Amino acid sequence: MEIQNLQDMGEGVPVFDQTLKNHGLSLKRGKTITCQVNLGLLCNQACKHCHLSAGPGRKELMDLNTIHQVIEFQKKIKCEVVDITGGAPEMNPHLSVLIEEMATVSKTLMLRSNLSALYDAKDKVLLDLLVKHRVNIVSSLPSLNLAQTDAQRGEGIFDKSIEAFKLLNEMGYGKRGTGLVLDLVSNPTGAFMPPDQAIAEKRFYRFLKDKWGIVFNQLFTFANMPLGRFETWLKNKGNYEVYLNSLWKGFNPCTVEALMCRHLISISWDGYLYDCDFNQAAQLPKGNLRTHVSDLTSLGFENQEIAVGNHCYACTAGSGFT
Repeated sequence: MEIQNLQDMGEGVPVFDQTLKNHGLSLKRGKTITCQVNLGLLCNQACKHCHLSAGPGRKELMDLNTIHQVIEFQKKIKCEVVDITGGAPEMNPHLSVLIEEMATVSKTLMLRSNLSALYDAKDKVLLDLLVKHRVNIVSSLPSLNLAQTDAQRGEGIFDKSIEAFKLLNEMGYGKRGTGLVLDLVSNPTGAFMPPDQAIAEKRFYRFLKDKWGIVFNQLFTFANMPLGRFETWLKNKGNYEVYLNSLWKGFNPCTVEALMCRHLISISWDGYLYDCDFNQAAQLPKGNLRTHVSDLTSLGFENQEIAVGNHCYACTAGSGFT
C-alpha cells in the first residue's frame, strides 16, 4: 500500500523536496553499501534527543525469525557494511546470533552503543564476540560535561560511559595498531547546531586522554533530529518552529550528494525497509511503499526516489549527516 508523504512544516519553512528543486537537486538512491538493522526500541536510557523515543518501557524487539530473514536478505544484497543499532542493541537477546551470522557475509560489522548498556550488561561473551569479529563500535557521548550528559540521558550515565570507554580501551578498542575501531558520535544537548567537527574531535580527544587516559579513533558531530521525543520536547518548550527554521537556514546543497540515505538500506525491528533510521521515526517507508524484508522480490534499488520529510533538513544543515 502506498503511503502518503506528509510534511510537518514549520512556519515559513518550505517542504524539503521543494528546497531540493530550488537548488536544481534530486535525491535518489545509488549503490547500496550499508545494511542498517534496528534491533528494537528497548533501551536502558530515555534520552531527550532520541528520534525513535526509545526507552526502558518499549517492548518492540526484533525476534529471532525476523533476524534470520534479515540475514538471508544480506546474503542476497551483499552489502559491504552491516550497521547494528537500536534502541540499545545490547538489550536484544539475539544480538550474538546476528553478529555471528553477519560476520560471515559482510566486510565490516558496526555496533552502535550508548556505552552505558555495555557497562550495565557486563557480558563477557558479547565483549569477546565483538573482539573476535573485529566489530567497529560507534559510541555516543553528547558532552564532556557530567551535568549536561546526565540531564539529557539520565543520572549516572556519564560515569557509566567513562567506565565503558576504559573497558573498551583495555580490550584494544580505539588504540592504534589493534584494528579495533572505537568512534564517537556527539549530538548537541539542546536545540542548537553542533560545533565544528574537527574542533570538537580535538577537544574530546585531549580532554578524555588527559583526564582518564581514554583514546578513540574519530568523532562525528550531528544535528538532532526534530522527530520522536526530541520533537515533543521542542514543541513543549515552544522551540520547534525556531529549530526547524535554523536547520532550513543552514541547508547546504553540497551535502546532498554524500547523504547516507543514498547508499544505505534501513531495516526496522519488525522487518520493514526504510531509506534511513530517521525515516522509521517519521513513518516514511522506502519508496513510500511498506515492504517487508521477507517479501522483497527485487534488489534493484539504484535510482529509486528517496522518501523525504522536513526532518531531512537536519541531515543537510552545515556539514551534513553523511
